[in-house]
This record gives sequence, C-alpha cells and structure tokens, in this order.
Amino acid sequence: MVSRRRRHQLSPEALDMVAARFRLLGEPSRLALLSALEDGEKTVSDLAEMMGCTQANVSRHLRSLTEAGILGRRKEGLYVYYFIADPSIFELCDLVCGSLEKRLSGQVKALG
Repeated sequence: MVSRRRRHQLSPEALDMVAARFRLLGEPSRLALLSALEDGEKTVSDLAEMMGCTQANVSRHLRSLTEAGILGRRKEGLYVYYFIADPSIFELCDLVCGSLEKRLSGQVKALG
C-alpha cells in the first residue's frame, strides 16, 4: 500500500476547519440531503417530503450546509430553492464510499 504524505503540516487553524467540515458531514440527515440535491435544486418542502422529516428539521440542516458554503440558495417568489454550491463534496463522499466498499469487500472475502 502506498502512503500519501503531505508536503507540510496543517496549522492548528486549518485542522480546526477540516474537523468542522467533517463534523458537519457526520450527520446522516445532512448526507441524505446532499444525496437528494445531487440531481438538482429542491425546496424545503420537497426535501422534507422526500426524507420524511419536518420542514423545521430540514431547514436547520440546510442552514448549516449553506453557512458552510456546501449549498447555495435562490429565492423565486415565495419559494427558496437549495442547490449544491460546492460539487467537490461528492468527490469526498465517493472517496469515503470507495474506501468502505473495499474494506467491506475484504471482510466478506475473509468470511466466505
């Protein structure tokens, strides 16, 4: 296995920022929202219905993701539409999912 090394150490401030991003993504409901928005923008009520959650709960998560710059929003009449503002978030999700898939595949092979 080849190890990738950083050329420099991250500053304490940078580490805090990275940790905050991972904490934000550590909530399954937020990951579900990102997944739901992957195919296009949606309103709070659309997302609440898709997820089976209250609009208040969805709004709270959307606010956190928007403040972090992961989501954007646009207002059209009475509706606010949310969309993915930072598509690189899916690269991170793909990396983690790929790693988990390899790990689980290895465990299945070891059992069978």
